[in-house]
Amino acid sequence: MPEATLDATADHGEIKGDTVTGGYEDAQAALDKLTAVGIDLDDVVKVLEDEGVDKFEVSWKQLLETVEKQLAGGAA
Repeated sequence: MPEATLDATADHGEIKGDTVTGGYEDAQAALDKLTAVGIDLDDVVKVLEDEGVDKFEVSWKQLLETVEKQLAGGAA
């Protein structure tokens, strides 16, 4: 998690404990409603996964380039 997110949470966030456990039925109902109105959840997941992997790959390559430049004695 980015440090800025941790700082913002510490500054004005409100942690309310476990908000995941016990919410399965509500989550499934929400997904069922999305499917009922024609949203293809498999497609949504595929697009999100593909875009996430692509963005990670770009960031990873940038990180490697920066590290390689610094190891070679160049400026970042």
